[in-house]
Amino acid sequence: MRVIAALLISLITGSALAAQATAVFAGGCFWCTESDFEKLDGVSEAISGYAGGDEADPTYEEVSSGATGHTESVKVIYDPDKISYAQLLDWFWRHLDPTDADGQFVDRGRQYRGAIFFETPEQEKQARTSKAALEKSGRFEKPIVTEITPLKAFYPAEEYHQNYYKRNPLRYKFYRYNSGRDQFLEKHWDDPDHLPGGKKENTEAPMSWRGPEHFNKPDEATLRTRLSPLSFQVTQEDDTEPAFKNTYWDNKQQGIYVDVVSGEPLFSSTDKYKSGTGWPSFTKPITPDAVTTREDSTLWMVRTEVRSSYADSHLGHVFKDGPQPTGERWCMNSAAMRFIAKEDMADAGYGQYLTLFE
Repeated sequence: MRVIAALLISLITGSALAAQATAVFAGGCFWCTESDFEKLDGVSEAISGYAGGDEADPTYEEVSSGATGHTESVKVIYDPDKISYAQLLDWFWRHLDPTDADGQFVDRGRQYRGAIFFETPEQEKQARTSKAALEKSGRFEKPIVTEITPLKAFYPAEEYHQNYYKRNPLRYKFYRYNSGRDQFLEKHWDDPDHLPGGKKENTEAPMSWRGPEHFNKPDEATLRTRLSPLSFQVTQEDDTEPAFKNTYWDNKQQGIYVDVVSGEPLFSSTDKYKSGTGWPSFTKPITPDAVTTREDSTLWMVRTEVRSSYADSHLGHVFKDGPQPTGERWCMNSAAMRFIAKEDMADAGYGQYLTLFE
């Protein structure tokens, strides 16, 4: 019986292990790269470490000196039945500066260079194909210089670097915001956290809003893992994103804007106008009861704060200097919302609002 049990355990364990695959990427500070990849559905873990050099078992101090040839990297452990290597590549390109060969954002030096370390000929082929596609797209004016190179070895970083974004959320948020990373990504990608052909684990609003009876707001710890640092700061800590450096301030597509936490509909492009403020502005909410308002006396002035009705997310403020017919300017934060294009509304469960565009 013990032999049979051992064989069963072996078969079960072997099957579980067979479902896992690995990929190694370098995108600058491994705290950020680890955090970005662990948002993905199908990724079980991203391990911070070092790759690209010849020195065995390097320390953080040795790598950060720039003398080892290693770069800060992450090993992504994923289920290929849930997410493909091609989708990981797409995600990777959206979360670094591929035109910078000498570091990433505030971190300078080859120890922070971007790289794709392939483990098989098929990974190399897909990596080079994806890089060529990015070059052909013309999204960046400068050449794409990210290295694509064979993986010699991957060395896990010290324990205190693993899951740094979870263990030290305040320090991590401060570092990430001041690094300029997210500002760069938002400038070059309409939605850097959108994965074509794949799905992420709760990093944006639910695909549809089924009503308040089906919505339970997640706790703070869960929201910190589901939302980007900026979206958490805005919706949960009443922060304000930079003007003109946010996703939707100049969005001219037809569609609706929904709460990033709950998916509840908030505003329509039919009521959006160019206010010149650098934030998405509307003349009214999508329905009168879509939002709530309350007095806000912070910043040494009295303003009217706007929050979503059910998720209670901080959205922005409403002012009395807007155009007619309402005379109101509903000045919102892009980070508090997700945009659903008109052509996607029916599939996403918002078909009832298509009458707004008739």
